[in-house]
Amino acid sequence: MIMKPRKIPMRQCLGCNEMMPKKELIRVVKSPEGEISLDLTGKKNGRGAYICRSTECYDKARKSRRFEKAFSCRIDESVYEVMADELRNAEEA
Repeated sequence: MIMKPRKIPMRQCLGCNEMMPKKELIRVVKSPEGEISLDLTGKKNGRGAYICRSTECYDKARKSRRFEKAFSCRIDESVYEVMADELRNAEEA
């Protein structure tokens, strides 16, 4: 019996609009309580949106308010700052 190759889940980056394997992207999640944060494990509960592992794509998505469109809510500047810090730390690691 021949095994079928596994299908790789693809997601679109909010920054560059490129389709990439889900594992290569960072998930941004809006929890059921309405809290928005980076989800580096990909296992948090809530609505997810994806961005590349680069601050460039993050800045592009932030500037064009793509996170706010994806989660259909206003996002506070302080939330963006925390996410930017987490992303920089993830890039360095």
